[in-house]
Amino acid sequence: QLQASGGGLVQAGGSLRLSCVASGRTFSNYYMAWFRQVPGQEREFVAASRGNGGSTIYADSVQGRFTLSRENTKKTVYLQMEGLMPEDTAVYYCTCKTTRIILSNTRNSQAYDYWGQGTQVTVSS
Repeated sequence: QLQASGGGLVQAGGSLRLSCVASGRTFSNYYMAWFRQVPGQEREFVAASRGNGGSTIYADSVQGRFTLSRENTKKTVYLQMEGLMPEDTAVYYCTCKTTRIILSNTRNSQAYDYWGQGTQVTVSS
């Protein structure tokens, strides 16, 4: 089970931090990711943390502005978003895979098993 929070309304250039708390016993092994979706569009990859101390990967559109981090003792993953732009407006979803994902599939939403309820991020111009 995943519980996401932290969305809201912010002006362009502002910041938000999203949080996602997971259940389960081996969180440090989980592949955790954030996707976002605008109505009428496909779900878009934002960032992912590969489990077992693996790498963190970002979409080109957020590279340098967003930072994904995880706190394994709290079973929580964060998405720190800086320099927000109106095009970042979307519902943001936290997702995880409890088993390994091959690197080439990390950005594929279908590779993940569990999804949170989504949290709305709105950036005004």
